[in-house]
Amino acid sequence: MSAGANLVEINFDGIVGPSHNYAGLSLGNLAASAHAGDVSYPRAGALQGLAKMRHNMALGLRQGFFVPLPRPNGAFLDRLGADASTDPALTAASWSASSMWTANAATVSPPPDTSDGRCHLTPANLVTMAHRAQEWPDTARQLALAFADRTSFALHDPVPPSFGDEGAANHMRLCERHQAAGVEVFVYGRSGGPFPARQHEQASRAVARLHGLDPARTVFLEQNPAAIAAGAFHNDVVAVANEHVLFTHEAAFASQVAAYQAIREVFPALEVVEVPASEVSLEDAVQSYLFNAQLVTLPEGEMALVVPSECMENSAVTAWLKSLLASNGPIRQVLPVDLRQSMANGGGPACLRLRVVADPATVDPRFLLHDRVAERIESVIRNYWPSQIDPTDLASPTLARSVTAARLALLQTLDLLQLG
Repeated sequence: MSAGANLVEINFDGIVGPSHNYAGLSLGNLAASAHAGDVSYPRAGALQGLAKMRHNMALGLRQGFFVPLPRPNGAFLDRLGADASTDPALTAASWSASSMWTANAATVSPPPDTSDGRCHLTPANLVTMAHRAQEWPDTARQLALAFADRTSFALHDPVPPSFGDEGAANHMRLCERHQAAGVEVFVYGRSGGPFPARQHEQASRAVARLHGLDPARTVFLEQNPAAIAAGAFHNDVVAVANEHVLFTHEAAFASQVAAYQAIREVFPALEVVEVPASEVSLEDAVQSYLFNAQLVTLPEGEMALVVPSECMENSAVTAWLKSLLASNGPIRQVLPVDLRQSMANGGGPACLRLRVVADPATVDPRFLLHDRVAERIESVIRNYWPSQIDPTDLASPTLARSVTAARLALLQTLDLLQLG
């Protein structure tokens, strides 16, 4: 059992994979649809993601990473009796680099919240989207390796595919401090208008039971259908929490007043930073990914909001952020980062990371980032990642060999060839 004094929040970012491309596979993800067919830049995208990790390490935050999954995924096509000539959409799905958004890798409950005092992880089944539903077996292998200490971690099987589960992107945790017992908030959808509601209520409830959470300190909220219809395909596109603060758009939940009340009943210390629709519309929130930010506690104790640089290019969002900093509220810094390659496929700073509260000594050190490891990862990216990919190239055997070799070079550099 992990000692509470040694628990810290570690953000595990997904390295943008060498097959990163814009195939427009994600219904309801407006950015992915808007950029479908565009040329992507995997090398630039991976370097941008690594720069964000380094940025956060420089703030004094603990940082981990996960490696890209095997792509193209020939086993996926084999199970469908397909090949590169069968259906371009299936071929594109087999190439998808979407596992880089590790907020969808799993739902995580830290030791202070669980009945056995271990950190519990449930890989997300991601069944709503074919290109993502193939991820969980390889994700589970990576989680099992990174968190192999069974005295500190419990790794569950995914929720059965009858119920869609999208992982931590629809899960928030509120607490006085990361090391203290918290209240876990699960956000599910019932309807998304023209788009699917990806998180099923029963999936959320199953994860809570599997993790041994106290029902008296667990909250289930419905996402606002209007938010899903506006492009908030995950809750983390319209709300994010950190310690005692909930940073949210006023249209995030089906009933905003009832949501706040439900949380305050079990967590009276809740402090809400609500963005009015009159100042930032849902359209602007989704376009800028204001809420798909990392809300973090810095070592000196104040909170910072790590936002995509697109926020600074949206006049409504920029004006609101200025008023936020002038308000002397709990969020004291706004820190932009460049993630344009990920953003064009619908993933901001929050999408790229999985939050795990754990004792770093219990984590496999090969998954923890420090300067020397970052330098080695950067060298592999610069030497092996394709500079660009056109979606029409996805059937190319030459490109497939190049992408496979790039991933294997990374695994070799990190001593992780067992994930090959």
